[in-house]
Amino acid sequence: MIPDLLFGLIFVAVPLLLVLAAKRWRWAGLVGPVVLAYAAGILLGLSDVLPASADTIRTSITEASLALALPLLMFGIDLKAWRSLAAPALRGMAFAVLAVVLVATVLFFTTDGAVETRAQLTGLAIGMYTGGLANLGAVKLALEVPDSRYLMFATVDTVVGAFYLLFMLTLAPRIFRHWLPVAPIMTVIADTATNKTGGQKAMVDGLISFIAAVAIVGLSLILASLIPFGSPEVWIILLITTLGLVGGQIPLLGRNRMAEPLGMGLIYIFSFSVAAGLDLTGLSAVEPVILVFVIVATFGALLVQLLLCRLFRVDADSFMITSVAAIMSPAFVPMVVRSLGNPGMLMSGIAAGLIGFAIGNYLAISVALLLGAFGG
Repeated sequence: MIPDLLFGLIFVAVPLLLVLAAKRWRWAGLVGPVVLAYAAGILLGLSDVLPASADTIRTSITEASLALALPLLMFGIDLKAWRSLAAPALRGMAFAVLAVVLVATVLFFTTDGAVETRAQLTGLAIGMYTGGLANLGAVKLALEVPDSRYLMFATVDTVVGAFYLLFMLTLAPRIFRHWLPVAPIMTVIADTATNKTGGQKAMVDGLISFIAAVAIVGLSLILASLIPFGSPEVWIILLITTLGLVGGQIPLLGRNRMAEPLGMGLIYIFSFSVAAGLDLTGLSAVEPVILVFVIVATFGALLVQLLLCRLFRVDADSFMITSVAAIMSPAFVPMVVRSLGNPGMLMSGIAAGLIGFAIGNYLAISVALLLGAFGG
């Protein structure tokens, strides 16, 4: 019990110490707390220091930090200003989905192996890179993918996804902002005023916003459990996002100057905790075709989406945020939004990602069955 609590303290304390480092040292400030937290988490995961027993508390902290961060960040979204950013994000998500389907289909016809195996991997790739892990599990059941193949796919994706996300957080903004139109920077409402709030007022604001976030998460969990259809994970994110937006229309929350700093602190914790789960030990037994599918589907879809966004003049931030929403899931959107310095894109990214959640299963299963039946 005590070691678990100690590791729990590490998962919370290290990201917050990195925030202080970013404020104190110029180099750390240039890198940014999100990248520092994610890179530190990867190093911790690869160091083999964490025992297997720590994974339970790591998972709990990962899920709780993200769930609480979403409403806190949603409180400051200006819905009127967001409308101007919604259309490019929706186009970007459409191109992301199209890119994944095209690349996965090409992989089906160009890789070796049994038709059934290639069809299953095509379905897993489309499901994973349009809606995330929740869709991956659903596609596994629908296509009767063997447990071993499913687990190997998920393992490879964890490793490849870590490096994809690190690229999107570091080099990608500079590269893609030269290739694509520059997006307007939209700040959240609370950013329009300075955060020089008195200590007592800051504590009160922080407590109010945190209690409201806890209430929203609790209510979302209850409501999601009552909905008899669809994925509970999707409903939880949708409900938290919606209730957070509604809460932001209340001046006590919408103008709360501590909501955004608290939300970002939780995102740093999420970034560190999720990266610490990286494990390379399962790669030695992976089938080569799975490795090819995951790597090419991830970065091939990114390239195809980039070309489509350049052709149809979708801005760089919408491209990057929707790519991450599709390939990694909406859970990772706040990290990229913070890295881009464009907090107003948060709602666009999550909304686009939820569309991927909604259509991912249909696309993955239908394409895989068609290729399995007629693609041999």
